[in-house]
Amino acid sequence: MQLIEHPVVIGGGPVGLVLALSLQQAGVPVTVLEAQAPGAMYGDGRALALSFGTRQVLEQLQVWSMLADAVTAIETIHVSQQKGLGRTVLKAQEHQLPALGYVVSYGVLMRALDARLAQLTTGIKLHYEAPVTDLQVHASAADIVYTAADGQRHSLSTPLAVVADGGRSLEAIPGLQRDTKHYGHDALVGLVQTELPHRQVAYERFTPRGPMALLPNGDQFSLVWTGEQAYIDEIAALDDAAFLHALHAAFGDRVGRFLHAGKRFRFPLKLSKLEQTFAAHCVVIGNAAQTMHPVAGQGFNVGIRDAVALAENVASTASHEWGADHRLLAYQASRQRDTGRGLQFTDFLVNVFSNDLIGVGVLRGAGLGMLSMLPMARRFLVEKMSYGR
Repeated sequence: MQLIEHPVVIGGGPVGLVLALSLQQAGVPVTVLEAQAPGAMYGDGRALALSFGTRQVLEQLQVWSMLADAVTAIETIHVSQQKGLGRTVLKAQEHQLPALGYVVSYGVLMRALDARLAQLTTGIKLHYEAPVTDLQVHASAADIVYTAADGQRHSLSTPLAVVADGGRSLEAIPGLQRDTKHYGHDALVGLVQTELPHRQVAYERFTPRGPMALLPNGDQFSLVWTGEQAYIDEIAALDDAAFLHALHAAFGDRVGRFLHAGKRFRFPLKLSKLEQTFAAHCVVIGNAAQTMHPVAGQGFNVGIRDAVALAENVASTASHEWGADHRLLAYQASRQRDTGRGLQFTDFLVNVFSNDLIGVGVLRGAGLGMLSMLPMARRFLVEKMSYGR
């Protein structure tokens, strides 16, 4: 068993690397274990919606300059409902922000994070092709077993193990419980080309079948179309021409005709929160700790805020107390409001805006109309989306 006297991060995705870079910047050494090979995710075209707060984090870590030319700014968010009156428009300029958010592909973000890591000579030890096969949390440390790229089995003991791999290694941790709400809905995602340019406008459209979003991405839109699994089955089975026709019928004319659809992917939607039953030496962050419906684009940004808060917690703790129960309790308390309200907010939107009950459409329209007339309410919403507060 190799004794590691500093934190070990399981997962070299964006959340894990933001944590590692934040710790390194604070002078805390860190080891990262990543199951995949270097560059394995560079071709991942999934669109990520970055909040303005996440941009500030990446600027602080000197990553944003490597990313800025590849992101698409969201300057306006247009929210409406199908078959009903009422809409609201959020504008970055109204809130003295350069943008309300940014869209970038997962692979491009990973390339930028790796480029920043390559500039560093000390502080971060990164092991690729090192999947964790066992994690045991004890009273004084966490013991990690992983398999290296050469097939050799290695064991580490660390004062603080951080699970940031989206949940892939959770089965290796005994005693964890997850509270999960399955919506019975799937999300269909992909790139679409439209007749009219996006002009940095993102659209959130609530339909009786489920929310749908168009996010500006380069000279196209990234589509997120959600609905009951049987409905998405029907949509996914359509050929391109029929799919574009159905998309126009659901979304409307605001971007003109839909001209082309790229490869489409789907995944099930759920609301999930991990109940962490250990008191010390191990913490779970990011999508491994909480999974949200994509309706408000909160999940990824909540994970980044997890990483930053944990780095601040560790950096302000004496090294002999890294992973101590009172320090992890302080971290959990600092994150409870943000994660809890994020889960409640997305669940509320899905429940209220994804049904066709008599009278609900009128109330939805009235709510959207009132939001458009209340500057303080719009500011509250922008603050929540940008910073989690």
